[in-house]
Amino acid sequence: MSDKKKSFKNSRVYVVLFALVNALVFSVLITSAATMLKERQLENMALDKRTNLLEAADLVPLDKKPTPDDIKQIYDTHIREVHVDARGRIMETATDSSLQLYLIHTDQKVQGYIVPISTRGLWGKIHGYMAFEEDGETVSGFSVYSHSETPGLGGEIESDWFQKNFKGKKILNASNQLVSVGIAKGRAENLPEKLQDHYVDGISGATLTGRYLSEGLEETLTKYEPVSILFRQKKGSQAHVETILDE
Repeated sequence: MSDKKKSFKNSRVYVVLFALVNALVFSVLITSAATMLKERQLENMALDKRTNLLEAADLVPLDKKPTPDDIKQIYDTHIREVHVDARGRIMETATDSSLQLYLIHTDQKVQGYIVPISTRGLWGKIHGYMAFEEDGETVSGFSVYSHSETPGLGGEIESDWFQKNFKGKKILNASNQLVSVGIAKGRAENLPEKLQDHYVDGISGATLTGRYLSEGLEETLTKYEPVSILFRQKKGSQAHVETILDE
């Protein structure tokens, strides 16, 4: 190799050019990989959300891992996604002001409904679902599919023991007023008896997470109260998916 070539390879220009070429090559490879994996990532996100919807509705066990085909079959059979207006009525076309709602049904008979939860957490948003029985006041399940809370502390909101505590809780008090479901500071059984149906056990060391989630649940359930009222009014009827929220 000539002295001129050796000198060029040892120059700053060569080093910069070499770094730029490598950066370009790796950028192209990374971009290509991201593009090829994007569809798979979207599929996995959709699967995760469907799984959590079904867990909230108690249609799949929390301690088992159903296959993607199982999830699709159960979801398509028992869940119908709709949008409702401010009065809780199903809309033919979604708008910016409409609310997303999931109906739980068997053979077209409504068994309950699921409300999406999106609320503030300590370090970011908490996303999940809360399911209700067809009486419009009893929680049948709760699940969290995305959060930024501290593992071992606020992150316990996605644990089985915490989520199972919501089952059977009531969102109405003895006067039939909406009181939502809150997270206690400690054990719910230590609260006055009249409050125990409306609280779940808190998480040690995660007071703020519990407070923010409680506030978010109350705000969300207030928005969906027109839906819950319609279910209460039709309680005990043989209502169907096509008619329960119609005019």
